[in-house]
Amino acid sequence: MTRMLVAGATGFVGRRLVPALVEAGHDVRAMTRHPERYDGPGEPVRADVLDPDTLSPALQGVEVAYYLVHSLDQDDFEETEAASARAFGEAAARGGVRQIVFLGGLGSDDDELSTHLRSRRAVETLLGEAGVPVTVLRAAVIVGDGGISWEITRQLVKNLPAMVVPRWAQTRTQPIALDDIVRYLVGVADNEGAIGKVFEVGGPDRLTYTEMLKVAAQVEGRRQPPIVPVPVLTPQLSARWLSLVTDVDTTTGRNLIDSMDVEVLVTDDSIRQVVPFEPMDYRAAVERALADRDADATT
Repeated sequence: MTRMLVAGATGFVGRRLVPALVEAGHDVRAMTRHPERYDGPGEPVRADVLDPDTLSPALQGVEVAYYLVHSLDQDDFEETEAASARAFGEAAARGGVRQIVFLGGLGSDDDELSTHLRSRRAVETLLGEAGVPVTVLRAAVIVGDGGISWEITRQLVKNLPAMVVPRWAQTRTQPIALDDIVRYLVGVADNEGAIGKVFEVGGPDRLTYTEMLKVAAQVEGRRQPPIVPVPVLTPQLSARWLSLVTDVDTTTGRNLIDSMDVEVLVTDDSIRQVVPFEPMDYRAAVERALADRDADATT
């Protein structure tokens, strides 16, 4: 049994990861700013990446630490993410952590990275500056109930009879199901073949955002909305448009949209040798996300 800590335990991925780690037989600490409110499995521990003094007690004696933290809802998220990652890495080193696992963003280092992806790359480096080996999983769109990118897709399909979409809607990406991300995260922990390495992860389908919208409409049994791309629509205007037709706030939308103009596809599938399984396709991922949403609505 390995002692693990999940930073971001109550977030989109973390709340799925913690139960999976517990089910796999690990001793899991769920890091949260409000442990009194935590009602999931594992042991809740109070800590905040923005308060470095709280991190050392939480990480003491931990062997594997997951870092599932981002700050897309802040205008100065680059500075915030850098400071948080550095503090977490230093506290992990002091606590004797053997491995940090980080969920980052997919994208070629040869491309001109968006501010969002550039920040994700910086976090990869900063987490390991104090000497703890970092395993990185780089993913594009994660399809699952509660995820920002998926919620944008679902709400656009639900709310609009027709769509005038920005040019980034024609950009290709490689979506992956939330269940498969969790499976990879569990599989790389304490895995000698994964320690200190960077992996790209994605599902089998390579789709434009427009194609993703069409598949989501089909799965929901809705008429496919007419989609008209508009070549000139700035990230700021795109973000305002999203905030009008979805419940994603303008700041988060703008920071996310910056990344949507660049094609993000898996170019190295070496993760398949380290954690071997067949990820589900996009249609199956959408079906699972909608089923999870329906299940949550009835509980």
